[in-house]
Amino acid sequence: MQAEYVRVPFADTSTHLLPAGVSDTAAVVLADILPTAYEVGVLNGAIKPADTVVVVGAGPIGLAAIQTAQLYSPGHIIAVDLAAPRLEAAKRFGADITAATPDEAERVVGELTGGLGADVAIEAVGVPDTFELCAKLVRPGGRVANVGVHGKPATLHLENLWIRNVTITTGLVDTVSTPTLLRTVKTGRIDGERFITHRFALDEMAEAYDTFDNAGDSGALKVVLTA
Repeated sequence: MQAEYVRVPFADTSTHLLPAGVSDTAAVVLADILPTAYEVGVLNGAIKPADTVVVVGAGPIGLAAIQTAQLYSPGHIIAVDLAAPRLEAAKRFGADITAATPDEAERVVGELTGGLGADVAIEAVGVPDTFELCAKLVRPGGRVANVGVHGKPATLHLENLWIRNVTITTGLVDTVSTPTLLRTVKTGRIDGERFITHRFALDEMAEAYDTFDNAGDSGALKVVLTA
């Protein structure tokens, strides 16, 4: 919360004690992006060892999906984004291959899979083009896990998908995975701190919002306000 103190009704059902070794800043990302990417992307996508996984969108949610996908030992993680700084971040977070355009993504996925497509495609943007790209990139029998929040209709190309036995999932995080993710952060399997690129005091809130709003220039992933 963006305040010195906050009242939490029914806190015993919605809050968690931080174990020793988990910093406050690491815990911030456990309140949102890590459970969202993990539950709606990785778990809904049912990633298995040796799977080819493509993550479309390398913002904070996409990066969290890349990081938590590694818990299941996929064969390849491909990150797709138009912005070069985000693709560089994706490499730091664990993507072994990146693509900067839809055409490049289709080519890379095709080369890696013998033309079959990705086992799992995670949509982490929330616009029609990225959802439709995921549907193109997934293999027959594969899974599209939509994490992005869509504000406009997207076309479902059933003329191509009807025979391919593709599973498409959507959802809103319910944070049931928070205890598991807390343990992975505590043991060092996930580094929550690496998402935090900028820190501000509460009286610098306007500057913090400007930094986050202009992430393309500032390189901001997540911004933390500290009392």
